[in-house]
Amino acid sequence: MFSSITSPSFPNAALGIDKNSISAVALQGSRRNLGIKQAATVALADGVLDPGFLNTNIVAPFEFVSALREVVEIAGLLNQKKWSVSLPSNTARAAILALDSEPASNNERDEILDWKAEQSFGAPAVHLRIAMEKISPDKDGRVRYFATAVKLAVIDEFETHFEALGWKAGLIVPRAMGEANWLMGGDSGLDSLLISSNNDGFTALLLKGSEPAVVRSVTCTANEIDDEVYRLVMFYNDRFGAAGTLDSVMVVGGEFATARIQSIASEALGRDVRVLTSDDVGLSLPGGGLNFNDLASPAGLAALSF
Repeated sequence: MFSSITSPSFPNAALGIDKNSISAVALQGSRRNLGIKQAATVALADGVLDPGFLNTNIVAPFEFVSALREVVEIAGLLNQKKWSVSLPSNTARAAILALDSEPASNNERDEILDWKAEQSFGAPAVHLRIAMEKISPDKDGRVRYFATAVKLAVIDEFETHFEALGWKAGLIVPRAMGEANWLMGGDSGLDSLLISSNNDGFTALLLKGSEPAVVRSVTCTANEIDDEVYRLVMFYNDRFGAAGTLDSVMVVGGEFATARIQSIASEALGRDVRVLTSDDVGLSLPGGGLNFNDLASPAGLAALSF
């Protein structure tokens, strides 16, 4: 899927930017059997970033650039100039857009999709960088597109600092999209679910095989996570019923108790559901304190080069 939604050529190194940390990673190996070549994570002080879709994101530019320099130095990637980049999930919005009928021309299709994107994302299409990928029709046969959007002004904030460091970021996507890459391209054909934490809740992406089928941005407190995950899985069960093949969940974010998520999903579906580890998705992590929660998204982007 990402081969169409993005550029066809990717570096094997990526940056993962989150509200409280920045990670840099380069991979080695082969697809579904990847390992860490170089990696590091550094903490960001409170107030350096304020991730959001509409607002200014980089509040303290000097501290942000210092952290960028520090993380690539620690990782041994000072000479790396080409990067893929994952941004905090709150900087972006995602939706599945459905067309009631097949447009008469490509121009008409583009106009309709722009209008639907504006309605879904709450900003004019001309102010957004929108990536769209055509996916399978819904049960009523309607043409559907999976769309993600980031404001051009937000991308410009980050690119300005990358360019000042002599870097080129060919691919910039929200964090959950990098993480979801680990669930795509497998040969099982089974459904899977990504649950990815963000500033004020979590992003959920349900995949039917290798395609997005449901995307949700859930706003909740830490105490409400269990109930929201249960509702999400019950929605899946109600929608797909006996045809559903969901058997695995990938949970990314230190706010989640993975054993609890596994128990909730298994209870809602009435069958065992496993929580995927980095090894399950084809990424071997060495010792030394490297954390899949930090590396899942940038490593997922770096994996596109294999």
